[in-house]
Amino acid sequence: MLVTGFPAEAFGTNCYVVAAGPGEQCLIVDPGIGVLDRLDEVLAQHRLQPAAVLLTHGHLDHTFSVAPVCGARGIPAYVHPADLEMLADPAKGLSADLSAVFGGRLSYTEPSDVAELTDGAVLNLVGLEVTVDHAPGHTGGSVLFRLPGDDSPLCLAGDLLFAGSIGRTDLPGGNTATMMTSLRDKILPLADDTVVLPGHGPATTIGRERATNPYLRELIAAPGRGL
Repeated sequence: MLVTGFPAEAFGTNCYVVAAGPGEQCLIVDPGIGVLDRLDEVLAQHRLQPAAVLLTHGHLDHTFSVAPVCGARGIPAYVHPADLEMLADPAKGLSADLSAVFGGRLSYTEPSDVAELTDGAVLNLVGLEVTVDHAPGHTGGSVLFRLPGDDSPLCLAGDLLFAGSIGRTDLPGGNTATMMTSLRDKILPLADDTVVLPGHGPATTIGRERATNPYLRELIAAPGRGL
């Protein structure tokens, strides 16, 4: 399996490219702001042909380039229906201060071919098996994408889990209690060797986060958790 990624020009949002191997079709995950040139370089370097875009959630820093990426190649974008409205109007996912910063400064286009994700769905795309876990809290439609991997399982975590931290819950659609439930029910059951590819920052593992992430440690220590 080929898995590579790079940070976008804005917010350091990680854009990932996943394929069965070089010279194959691939999936693009979370093409954010200012990624098009770097993405073209990665695709050319590995001789990859995009077949679909997967979105972990609907925030602008993860979706900004989805229309040009999909439109240029006639491929669909996959997103959870709870975040569909942000693909049509990204301002619905922004706070008032962020809306003031970005209002009128970025020219955004809604993708024309959108497929909806459901919890527990298994997508068989480009020779890969991708399991979808609905994990709301950061947004109502946040999801995880899990793949078997070659040596260890992979989890594309979006803004649910970071190395040493978790995603914010103070933007429209965010909810702290729901975020903690998603971490408890979707993250903690994963195997320790699962490699976490987050929406921002470096990769980590479930085992490392279980041992050191204060938010996960709080959940593990909670009465009735049983771990």
